[in-house]
Amino acid sequence: MFIPTEVKVEYLNLLLACGFKRLDFGSFVSPKAIPQLSDTAEVLTHLSTSNTELLAIVANERGVERALEFERIAFLGYPFSISEQFQIRNTNATIKESFNRIKGISRDVHDSNRKVMLYLSMGFGNPYGDPWSVDLVVDYAKSLYETLGIKHFALSDTIGCATPEQLELVFNAVKNALPNLEIGVHLHAAPNKAVQLIDAGIRAGCESFDSALLGIGGCPMAKDELTGNLATETLLEFSVNAGIDTGIVLKAFKEARKYAATLFNQYH
Repeated sequence: MFIPTEVKVEYLNLLLACGFKRLDFGSFVSPKAIPQLSDTAEVLTHLSTSNTELLAIVANERGVERALEFERIAFLGYPFSISEQFQIRNTNATIKESFNRIKGISRDVHDSNRKVMLYLSMGFGNPYGDPWSVDLVVDYAKSLYETLGIKHFALSDTIGCATPEQLELVFNAVKNALPNLEIGVHLHAAPNKAVQLIDAGIRAGCESFDSALLGIGGCPMAKDELTGNLATETLLEFSVNAGIDTGIVLKAFKEARKYAATLFNQYH
């Protein structure tokens, strides 16, 4: 369902008060494909000032052009899939076409002194029978860094298939190959698997996790309603219990979580 612009603004401003390092606040993509985010530009004009970096998702050059009109956007995220079929489903482009597309995107983003967050979608396998291996993940990450200078990656488990052992294996392989880059994880997981995956990521040395309050969300292109995003409250509780300082303002987070519960109960 379409969430009214003013409601999005109120929720995002609550999140900006929490002290997150980065906030994925919207997407400059086709309103025909994702009509729920067609008001991203308007939302942005009403967001509070914050030290949190803003990230917007783009899928093509037109989206980049629109996003770069706004100085507040620090990161542009692009989903680059290791699965050919998912790349076509998600961005209407083959892997080869997507690589050429991100080449132009990264040039424009870097020229504007912004940063690219490259999501390695289907980074832990895919349901389509497309080739996958740890070496393949590493090769794509190295190629995107060495050819295009991309320094920020999120290993993305788009369909919630990763095991803790696999997460450690893939993360360590990519991090060892590219030790000076930001390597994070973007996990989709059933609630009963989330803690084990967080623990595996922490053990592997991951310091950047994507999450969403209440675990609400998923990929509309993956067609799997069972695997939502990693729940922020689960990640935060794990961190507190492990003595990890997240920098999150707990009082503000509680307010945002309360609002989220009402919000997602009404709009779903």
